[in-house]
Amino acid sequence: MLTNTFLHIPGVGKRTETNLWRAGCRDWKCFLEGIENYRLGTASRETARNVIQKSAESLANAEHQYFAKALGVTEAWRAFHDFRDSCIYLDIETNGGYDGEAVTVIGLYDGVEFRALFRGEDLAEFPDIISRYAMIVTFFGNGFDLPMLVRKFWGLRFDQIHIDLCPTLRRLGYRGGLKGIERQLGIERSPETAGLTGWDAVRLWNRYVRGDESARDTLTAYNREDVVNLEKLAEFTYAQMRHYTLPEGFA
Repeated sequence: MLTNTFLHIPGVGKRTETNLWRAGCRDWKCFLEGIENYRLGTASRETARNVIQKSAESLANAEHQYFAKALGVTEAWRAFHDFRDSCIYLDIETNGGYDGEAVTVIGLYDGVEFRALFRGEDLAEFPDIISRYAMIVTFFGNGFDLPMLVRKFWGLRFDQIHIDLCPTLRRLGYRGGLKGIERQLGIERSPETAGLTGWDAVRLWNRYVRGDESARDTLTAYNREDVVNLEKLAEFTYAQMRHYTLPEGFA
């Protein structure tokens, strides 16, 4: 989907992008080879050529920072296929507060391995770990998880492509919280964590700091399912958004 994208060219909106596809201009290579044959709305041909050349170079060099700025959160889903090999699924737990010290657990899943960073143990490793990835996938991370992490880690700047599934799924008609949408899509949780919410995670943390190791185990299992299920939701979201964005008959 990324190489089919023209929306990031200044002056090219969704209608012009769709018209390009319908005119037979399906990807960047096609665009550069026949740029004089296509209508670009209010976009300058010189600017359009420069943007697409830069896009192709950035993709070849895996420069995720370029696409993070070019696509923004709204269209970041378009980069999922091309950057998923350097993607981290992220979810945090807190003690119920909203300052930096409220973060208790950071759950991370790279598609293969899950890791939970705990306050008082290895939470400080997060800035180094996140710097290794090109893409972050969250659910409402733009409104909660990432701002909380910026408060926690002074000076931290996220330059990754960020796919926030909450507003993206809303565009597909799915509303509500993470667990509710999972149920709508038939994603089941384990008996150990079924029915637990973010407030349960707060209570589990409080029990753990009072010495209940079983609460830590349950909290970890809850967080693990949060981030592992994000991958399933991201795959679904990407496929659906691509289907509804591209014209009918687009291979």
